[in-house]
Amino acid sequence: MTDSEKIPVLAVVGPTASGKTSLGVMLAKAYHGEVVSADSMQIYQGLNIATAKPTPEEQEGVPHHLIGCVPVNATFSVADYLALAKPTIAEIYHRKHLPVLVGGTGLYVSSLLSNVQLAPTTQDAALRQKFLEYAKEHGNIALHDQLKALDPEAAAEIHPNNLVRVIRALEVCTLTGKTFTACKAESHQIPSPYQSLIIGLTYERSVLYERINTRVDQMIEQGMIEEAYHVYQNEALRTAYHAIGYKELIPYFEKKMPLQACIDKIKQETRRYAKRQLTWFRKNDRIQWIILDKSDKKPEIMEKCQKIIAKSGEMCYNIN
Repeated sequence: MTDSEKIPVLAVVGPTASGKTSLGVMLAKAYHGEVVSADSMQIYQGLNIATAKPTPEEQEGVPHHLIGCVPVNATFSVADYLALAKPTIAEIYHRKHLPVLVGGTGLYVSSLLSNVQLAPTTQDAALRQKFLEYAKEHGNIALHDQLKALDPEAAAEIHPNNLVRVIRALEVCTLTGKTFTACKAESHQIPSPYQSLIIGLTYERSVLYERINTRVDQMIEQGMIEEAYHVYQNEALRTAYHAIGYKELIPYFEKKMPLQACIDKIKQETRRYAKRQLTWFRKNDRIQWIILDKSDKKPEIMEKCQKIIAKSGEMCYNIN
């Protein structure tokens, strides 16, 4: 497949609270595009506030895909994401629109744009439930220790509170007799059908952390405590527990910690998550970074993006 035959994809990546959603909308409006989300939590139904789903007002009439389309109690893997994202991008392109990939889940972005072919693995719902029950009884750390014993490399990459990924890794180890890391190594790439340009968006660390703290405060005002309490009360929604903003409020609901201490914990965990996101994305030398200043406004941000696009010899975004 020649470059001219490939589907052009413009991607916007970066840490949480960097302004990806807003930039994605601006680019989609400027280049006749549609947004495809690459966020492992926004894909679930509900969970609107803590996952920072773009509201209809924030979407500004731009079509958005892969947001709120999976039941919150469903198991959802990167393979599932690819199965949804690939036909979605193809359909957007066939409408003669530009696919604009926006998100902070690095594994989704890299697997999609690099066209990773995942090694087939089996699934066992009963086994996953067994691991989930163990975590509920003994705690996330205890379950993570099981993974550490079977696959130290995978355990080092997966946070103990990311229960979905911990359980998936244990499931693969148990069913295949191989480590999760070995199974991932059996995945391979074939030539990508996409001609992609990846723009990375971030701020100097202190500014980014200030933006994170402000956004958490805004989420609290928008009703995140009520949303988290609904999750806490509903057993079927426990998949959401690994989303930052829910599990940190449990001590408040159980009268074990004051509310402000829990809010401070949400801010701390979000800052740590942003650091992990940056670590992941900075491994990709194809990303063209824009380091924003606190004073940068939307026109200045858009101008910086347009300069990157104009200088790119890889693709043409003028799709009519």
